[in-house]
Amino acid sequence: MDQIDLDLLATLEADARLSFAELAERHGLSKTPVWKRVKAMEEAGAVRGYAAQLDVAALGFGIEAFVQVTLASDAAERFEAVVMAHPAIRRCHATTGAGDYLLHILCRDIAMMDRLLRHEIARMPGVMRTETIVSTRTVKDRHSLAAAARSLGKA
Repeated sequence: MDQIDLDLLATLEADARLSFAELAERHGLSKTPVWKRVKAMEEAGAVRGYAAQLDVAALGFGIEAFVQVTLASDAAERFEAVVMAHPAIRRCHATTGAGDYLLHILCRDIAMMDRLLRHEIARMPGVMRTETIVSTRTVKDRHSLAAAARSLGKA
């Protein structure tokens, strides 16, 4: 991946609805080489897909929280399967340290969060302990992976 690829990726991160002609024009290239570069990055897995960025608050989620989960030693696969299917869990990371997983959850309100924590997450396979941290506001929500790769000297 070279500097041109990272520049194309940064542009696609900002606006994935651009046509190949518009993308090429923004970078002073012709359409076919841009198409070939983007297709190659898709095939290599650098581009996993294209999605709309939805607004959490506009969709009625008033609370975002992070839940650290500690599991019994033999429950990881069952826990992960349940997490993958749960619509209120936005992200899940396996972690090091005191807990085993960190969940990013979305809830309409405190009552929904309470039900989710006590009646669903606490009852997932192997859950021994949870600790919840509620986000009071989002400071940074989006970042450019292309810019991060560039800063690491990837290109």
